[in-house]
Amino acid sequence: MSEYRGKTVVLEWTNADCPYTRKHYSSGNMQSVQALARKNGIVWLSVISSAPGKPGYVNGPAADALTQSRNAVPTAVLLDPAGTMARLYAAKTTPHMFVIDKDGTLQYMGGIDSIPTADVGDIPQAEPYLKEAMLAVAQGSPVAHAATKPYGCSVKY
Repeated sequence: MSEYRGKTVVLEWTNADCPYTRKHYSSGNMQSVQALARKNGIVWLSVISSAPGKPGYVNGPAADALTQSRNAVPTAVLLDPAGTMARLYAAKTTPHMFVIDKDGTLQYMGGIDSIPTADVGDIPQAEPYLKEAMLAVAQGSPVAHAATKPYGCSVKY
């Protein structure tokens, strides 16, 4: 993380086997927010904390193939099979989202949006907590909702 000091960073815990994660990738929602992050100079790190033998576990080549197949555009994908990073951030769900400001201070943690379902049809009505927080932090503005309840499948460390 130290190499990203001076930049706004989004951490996204992800698991391709989770229906809540699939909701945001199959709809293109996650990719559009990743692209918006890139456009605004924000670093996006997708973190896979699934342990070997657990749902969602992938190795490096499989993670690269998954990123490509989902048309995802993170800055990087981090593999955390021991769950070290997940425990450090207390990541509970996939997706679980975090926004860190340029000084390294956590400014947002929680759900990607306000409707905790696996239904793609709910995305347009949901308040986009992550998107709002990410843009506020990048602009140096206060975050309206600094912490929200994450939803999804449990992180499989």
